[in-house]
Amino acid sequence: MKTLVEHLSQYAAYHRDPRNITTHFVGIPLIVLAVSILLSRPGWSVAGLWLSPALLVAAASVWFYLRLDLRWGLLMGALLGLCLWAGQWLAQQQTGLWLSIGLGLFVVGWMIQFIGHAYEGRKPAFVDDLSGLIIGPLFVVAELAFMLGLCPDLKRAVEANAGLVAIRRKPAAA
Repeated sequence: MKTLVEHLSQYAAYHRDPRNITTHFVGIPLIVLAVSILLSRPGWSVAGLWLSPALLVAAASVWFYLRLDLRWGLLMGALLGLCLWAGQWLAQQQTGLWLSIGLGLFVVGWMIQFIGHAYEGRKPAFVDDLSGLIIGPLFVVAELAFMLGLCPDLKRAVEANAGLVAIRRKPAAA
């Protein structure tokens, strides 16, 4: 199994344009939330826990993240837990509301992603490696941590492999 640095580096190599990274801060959370919503049906309340396909996918994802790194896995588990909570609530609403919000978020999230990759001039990472679909949410959380000055060693390791984020400068006035 690849390490945390290897996964993030491979994904980051497809995301060096700051505009693309910015779109991912919106698009990926929308997609993750949408998948959680859409997979929350069918669902059954058992002892206060909503059992659904979304819970199975989230549990498998958290297991993957925990195997990469305990702290990142716990953080991703908490974030996915919030998505499951929203999905559970929407799954218990009228079908039209559940479906329109789930599909709407999914479509808008992917549109934002593809706009970002137009800036990047490069296809999404998952096209070459499907693991990009599970690494994308972790990448967004890691990039936020890096922006906040957290995890400098991890940031240096990822940048050593993937390169620095491109700095976009305004053209000089004529």
